[in-house]
Amino acid sequence: MNTGMDLLHSSGVELVQYLQLNYKDSQSWFTFISFAADLRNTFFVFFPIWFHLCEAVGIKLIWVAVIGDWLNLIFKWILFGQRPYWWVHETSYYGNSSVPVLEQYPITCETGPGSPSGHAMGSAGVWYVMVTAILTGTLQNKQHCVQNWCLRALLWGVFWVIQICVCTSRVFVATHFPHQVFLGVISGMVVAEMFGRINAIYNATLKKYLKITLFLFSFALGFYLLLKVLGVDLLWSMEKAQRWCARAEWIYIDSTPFAGLVRNLGALFGLGLALNSPMYVESCKGKRGQQFSFRLSCIVASLIVLHLFDSVKPPTQKEFLFYLLSFCKSTAVPLAAVAIIPFSASHVMNQQEKKVL
Repeated sequence: MNTGMDLLHSSGVELVQYLQLNYKDSQSWFTFISFAADLRNTFFVFFPIWFHLCEAVGIKLIWVAVIGDWLNLIFKWILFGQRPYWWVHETSYYGNSSVPVLEQYPITCETGPGSPSGHAMGSAGVWYVMVTAILTGTLQNKQHCVQNWCLRALLWGVFWVIQICVCTSRVFVATHFPHQVFLGVISGMVVAEMFGRINAIYNATLKKYLKITLFLFSFALGFYLLLKVLGVDLLWSMEKAQRWCARAEWIYIDSTPFAGLVRNLGALFGLGLALNSPMYVESCKGKRGQQFSFRLSCIVASLIVLHLFDSVKPPTQKEFLFYLLSFCKSTAVPLAAVAIIPFSASHVMNQQEKKVL
């Protein structure tokens, strides 16, 4: 088994070297792709746009992103996946021969286990939701078979091009092996397809959101503590990252497993708060919510406000404080986009209409 995994890992290292050698000038492009595929952009960009265009799609995006990333964490803890940038130094596969040299970049030193790829899984899940939403909304006329087929081919072509770019980016920066990004894409699509069949998420109460948030956190923490008692440290990868990362400043606390967990659970809980708030009911569910100008203004205002909000980073000196503030910050994102900004926009429009009258 170890020999088989060593062969799989060594072939992956060869691909990393090939990409870094032949596409070195594309470093900025690969770095941008990894940045764009981060789940943070789902919460700060895709969600506010889709929510005000089609609420159901926006809600599904949050659920797929959060549950998908939670499953990714559990999978990583179970599979104990290596990462290329530290595996080449730790393995005995190369024996007395020289260890392959892999370039590292500011986004290389992820601190969690490597399998499956979180970027690939998140990107596949989110884009699967968006592509299927567009197809569902546009393929109404079954008589235009050729046009429908062309649209399907175009959108799914774009989907796969994006996934290939994300996977290539993660391999290029030596963060993942090829089999890890492949597993991530498949897992993300499965999660998105699963949530396409669950209708309960669209009318869940605040109590339900609270219960699910607490369950997800308790399960992850309990799983970690149980294995800790049994002598298995699920944060084993932290030590490897700190030992083999080329620069200490490239290790970020927000890439740790628990940082992603609290960030995602904050977004889910914030969505529950927003959807069950009087501000949301008064603004988005009334006549004003049916107006395209209102929805468009909410999209623009949300993107601007959330961009400014994203620039405010929690202090990293104290780990617990960082996790707490990360949860609060993530909670505030859907709360602002779904409730506070629409309520404020509705109030401003009402005042302007009164002045005109």
